[in-house]
Amino acid sequence: MKLGVFMMPLHMPGRDLGTVLKEDQDLVVQCDALGYAEAWMGEHYTSTGEPVTSPLLFNASLIAKTCAIRFGTGVISLPQQHPLVVAGHAALFDHLSGGRMILGVGAGGLSSDWEAFGNLDGEGRARAMVESIKLIQRLWTEDPPLRHDGEFWQMALEERILPELGIGRLIRPLQQPHPPIAVSIRSANSKTAYFAGKFGWIPISGNFIEAGDIATHWPTYAEGAEAGGHTAHPSVWRVGRSVLITDSDDQAAEILDDPDSVFGDYYTYLNTHRKMAMGTLDTGRIDWAAERAEAVETAKRLVIAGTRNTVLDRLVSFVDTVGPFGTLLLTGHDQADHAELWERTFRLMAEDIGPALERHMGLEQESPAA
Repeated sequence: MKLGVFMMPLHMPGRDLGTVLKEDQDLVVQCDALGYAEAWMGEHYTSTGEPVTSPLLFNASLIAKTCAIRFGTGVISLPQQHPLVVAGHAALFDHLSGGRMILGVGAGGLSSDWEAFGNLDGEGRARAMVESIKLIQRLWTEDPPLRHDGEFWQMALEERILPELGIGRLIRPLQQPHPPIAVSIRSANSKTAYFAGKFGWIPISGNFIEAGDIATHWPTYAEGAEAGGHTAHPSVWRVGRSVLITDSDDQAAEILDDPDSVFGDYYTYLNTHRKMAMGTLDTGRIDWAAERAEAVETAKRLVIAGTRNTVLDRLVSFVDTVGPFGTLLLTGHDQADHAELWERTFRLMAEDIGPALERHMGLEQESPAA
């Protein structure tokens, strides 16, 4: 089992942008030094709470500061930009990083982005994502002349081509035939999990999903892989969790019970946005005390916090529920409070708890690049 870090990132908007971006960069550098395999960064355009508008730009700032960690986009929202742009930027990043890129893609998860880009139709976003992926793969593997007349995207490169000068040619990624493609999976028995398996994409189960729902993801993925003629191995599966190792279990309980703690902030944001996206939130009459109380209950269910032994026991129980997987993605939370605990958590996960959990899982990895 490998370790990775996944950042949306989520910082409450009152914090200085330069400070939180430096905090996120420092965490990736720390994880690289500790031997973490991957660092994933999200993409959101219309939220100062999730302030990274380009995971490729953010990750590019860390290429020279790291040695081996692979950079994932978590995720590029494909309905929001032309596939030609995504293909070009991703191919360039793959070369600049020495082939350390994983292309995580999705249909978009922030409802204010949906509105700003005119993508409020959920089914339409899903179709646009699939069409975009297929066109990106064509752009990476086929020579011109090229034409695409799709439902959402159109492009033609048929006449203005001078191969001797490189004109009309697109750069291709360093990894051939292309970097690994990953998608995030949320709901139980997800159709996305099925299609990820069918097309051979990497599945990522988020940290904010109940363990019982995550347990359905791999069987659904494996079913899709069989339909697509692929052999599925759990080593490709990434699973997220929020983990904090504290001095005592009482300290963990105190942090989780605090509605204004890092986890109170995190789940207030997620829960409130989810309701707004579903159209069940009256934004003019929000009971913030109730939202904070609900966030506390969510954190108690989903966050794994406590002493070293408590965290290991709970992670073992989690694995026994969801099944073996290849990479545990630890959430990169805001570190304004308890910075020393966060530093120790990522260190102990690499040096102690991660190896113990790997022994419990007994999962043989397919390959280092899986």
